[in-house]
Amino acid sequence: MPRESAAPAREFIQDAFRANGRVVPDVVHADRGTSMTSKPVAQLLADLNIVRSHSRPRVSNDNPYSEANFKTLKYCPVFPDRFGSLADARAFCRQFFTYYNTVHRHGGIGLHTPASVHDGTATTIQARRGEVLADAYAANPHRFRRRPTPPQLPEAAWINQPAKEERQEEPAA
Repeated sequence: MPRESAAPAREFIQDAFRANGRVVPDVVHADRGTSMTSKPVAQLLADLNIVRSHSRPRVSNDNPYSEANFKTLKYCPVFPDRFGSLADARAFCRQFFTYYNTVHRHGGIGLHTPASVHDGTATTIQARRGEVLADAYAANPHRFRRRPTPPQLPEAAWINQPAKEERQEEPAA
């Protein structure tokens, strides 16, 4: 039976950084699974000057983005009661996450897909949406209470956004 191990985790992290094409993060936050706490993963992160951060033991909300994603997956109307095999589970998840990241528009990110926000096309899409709405308003202003605008892209995405006074502004460099 396949199980968690250090080598695939290290390879996955390296591939993710390579595929991202951006500067590596300052911090990688993970659970306390054996692969994420392994020496190969620790060494990779140390070599890249990345700080390791781990969830507290038995505290599921230390990684709210991941937990929210699991809840979305499990509450999906087509999520099966059980999978026939590991291959079935992988196929389901591959299809689900492809849809979730490249097709489904998320309210928290201005009705864009995570893929479009990540690859930078969201600003172009946002501008085009604004043009379409302006044209619709110009053609039929009586159909609108006010001039329509597309939902704004957030400057940051939050789960459990802290109160404004709790957030610290980064000092200008």
